[in-house]
This record gives sequence, structure tokens and C-alpha cells, in this order.
Amino acid sequence: MLAYFFSLQIFHFNIFLGSLTKLSAEKMSLLRVAQGLSRVAARPLSVSAVKCGEHHGDLIMEKWPADRFDKHFIDYLSRPEIDGWEVRKALSELHDFDVIPDPKVVEAALRACRRVNDYALTIRFLEAIKIKCGSKKNRELVYGYIINQVKPVLDELGISTPEELGLDKPELFIPQPEYWWERKWYKEYGYDKKPGYEF
Repeated sequence: MLAYFFSLQIFHFNIFLGSLTKLSAEKMSLLRVAQGLSRVAARPLSVSAVKCGEHHGDLIMEKWPADRFDKHFIDYLSRPEIDGWEVRKALSELHDFDVIPDPKVVEAALRACRRVNDYALTIRFLEAIKIKCGSKKNRELVYGYIINQVKPVLDELGISTPEELGLDKPELFIPQPEYWWERKWYKEYGYDKKPGYEF
């Protein structure tokens, strides 16, 4: 039994020595790589930075002209093999930029939503455009212009606007006196014409 124990110990010791030699060989190869990297790192950094800046400067979409920006989204959304995830990704990217999309981009987005059969996304997209138009006065002008421009596409695809669906006003909202609500909102939402309005 004792002999078996010692032979097992010797076996494990040999495995340990073998792993040490393998480890030292790996250390040597890592040392060679590190020496090579130190020679590469000795180059001036400004040369690398200029090349990197030249190569990637064109990829910043905020610096693109409006035509190229619109063309990028129109081309991406007009692909026939686009799926629902890609449509949502593109519309999220478009919404992240501080722009109100051109009617041609809106048309491409509506067609893409119809292609993947996502009606809810079309309504959310139109609501997001309306919100991006800013104040009530701007919404009437800019959002009205966009809807007028894309109306033929909306009719062609059978898409109703949020206003036609009644989604531009709260559906089940009843103002209560114990909650603060700005007085002008009563008028905006038509509650000043209801019986019992006391302001």
C-alpha cells in the first residue's frame, strides 16, 4: 500500500515537472511577443492616431450631410430581407439623432414596418415624430407637413395616423380636483366643454 502511495506521488511529481517545462516554454514565447510589442510601441503615437482618425472620421453620422444621412436610412429600411429587429434598430438609431426625419425617410420606415407587419411600430414611430417636432405650434406646422407629404403612402399601406385612431388624447383620463393638473390642459383636451367643468 505504501509503495502504491509513493508511486502515485512520483507520478504526480512528473506531471508537475512536465507542466513546468511546458509553462517555461510558454513564458519564453510570451517574452518574445512582449519584446516584439515593445519595438512596435516605440513608434510615435501621432502617426497611429492620424491614420486612425483618417480612417474612421467618415463613419461619424452626425458629420454627414443631410442627403447622405437620409440615403443611409432609406437604403437600410428599403432592403427586402429586413426583419423586425433590424427595423426597430434603425428606427431607434434614427430617433436617437437630434433630427426630424425627412418625409422620404418616413415613407421608407412606414414601408419597412408594413413589410414586417408591425402596425404598432408604425403608430409609435409617428408618435415619436410628433414628439420630436417640439411645442404645440411647431407640431401643427412641422408634423402636419410630414403627415401631408406621406399621406399617399399611409393610404396605400392602410395605416391610420394616431390622431385618426384617437391616440392623441388620453383615453380613460378623468381629471380629479385632488390632483394637480395645469388649467390649460383642460382646454387642450376638451374638458372645458364637458358638463361640470368649473374653471
